[in-house]
Amino acid sequence: MKGLLSIVLLTLSFSSYAQLDSLDNVLRFDEYLGYVKKFHPIVKQAELVIDESQAKLMKSRGAFDPKIEVDYDRKKFKGTEYWDQLNGTFKIPTWFGIELKAAFEENSGDFLNPEAFVPDDGLYSAGFSVPIGRDLLINDRMASLKQARLFREQARADRDIFVNNILFEASLVYFEWLKVYNEFKLFENFLVNAQFRLRGIERGEEVGQNARIEIVEARIALNNRRLSLEQAKVKLINATLALSTFLWLENNIPVELQPDVIPDVNTEPIVDAVFNVNQLREEEVIIEEHPKMVSLDFKLQSLDVDRRLSANRLLPRFDVEYNFLTEVPDVARSFNTAEYKGGVNISFPLFLRKERGDLKLAKLKLQDTEFEINSTRINLTNKIEALKQELDSYVDQNEITLQIIDDSAELLKAEERKFRLGESSLFLVNSREAKLIESRLKGIDIENKFFKTKAKLFNSLAINPDL
Repeated sequence: MKGLLSIVLLTLSFSSYAQLDSLDNVLRFDEYLGYVKKFHPIVKQAELVIDESQAKLMKSRGAFDPKIEVDYDRKKFKGTEYWDQLNGTFKIPTWFGIELKAAFEENSGDFLNPEAFVPDDGLYSAGFSVPIGRDLLINDRMASLKQARLFREQARADRDIFVNNILFEASLVYFEWLKVYNEFKLFENFLVNAQFRLRGIERGEEVGQNARIEIVEARIALNNRRLSLEQAKVKLINATLALSTFLWLENNIPVELQPDVIPDVNTEPIVDAVFNVNQLREEEVIIEEHPKMVSLDFKLQSLDVDRRLSANRLLPRFDVEYNFLTEVPDVARSFNTAEYKGGVNISFPLFLRKERGDLKLAKLKLQDTEFEINSTRINLTNKIEALKQELDSYVDQNEITLQIIDDSAELLKAEERKFRLGESSLFLVNSREAKLIESRLKGIDIENKFFKTKAKLFNSLAINPDL
């Protein structure tokens, strides 16, 4: 983004603002959107969604972190050592619910439970636990990690939609600013014409060529132009302030446009380049690649993980644990399958009402999202096609309006010539001029609608352009 804007910071008594000026007093559309995308707080807020998804992914991966557990328990009373127990364990969770485990156990004491007796140098063990039924193919840890990865990808698509929306809103404000500026310049130019005409009528009245009543009519026309200009000036001030709300600098410093900064009146080629309008109108849109569809697809995949997890909970819990035992772990042969500690844990709810309810809810959420995807696909297709046709219509409307403006200007010139020759009246000249002003205002309005429709097409495709 090339620097056309020079930034001047002004320190006020209670607040800080930046005044944004242009070397040639013209704020281009692409440059304006570049500042919005780079510095606007809402755009920065959209980036936080990515950071949040990364943090959630890191949190989910933490469920697979190795763990060290140490349990020490001792009881001594009136000189008698009841027990002194130390149990240290190192666990490594794995993807398919299998947990690898190594442990050291050292126990002593006069009143030690017989099952806790171990050799004097302690007892080492190494083994694993495996869920044979529930939690083997999918479990809470696996589901959380999968969903965190899906959320990260979904967040990127949502970020593009979020940024596109703020750029769309900023574009509408710029187009409104351009519209009221063109109206202001229009009334300013016609005010000059009315002033020139009034002076001519006054000089004509002095030499007896014009009647006094024509001065009154010329003055009414002049005051009407002044009134229109003042109204346009108020609209321009409001539009400039609205535009300033989208302009920020680093460190969340708001920007204030200087009064002499103006929009680019020849901005159509830049708008088409930024929005890539020609390509969007000609190429067939692949709806499935739309960020909204991508986001919904990741949402659907996440809900499918929930469904699989809920279905897995219908299985009985059947956990098997096996640990080799040895006194000398540094000798590989000391691990003997005849010396072990193992067990089996089986549990199964009789009615499975909670599990069946969870599965049904997961299926309903999945079905609801599928309906949303189908509806969104149709809505996007129809909306994009309608906007393309609307753009084609505005091309024709713009050509018709330009022809009307040219013809109205020609009629005004002809009426002015007739007036100078004494074959017309000031009333007819003012009427012709009013028609020309009306035509030009209509042309400005159609141009504004044309730009807004291009912005809507850009918004409907949720494009995140490089600015």
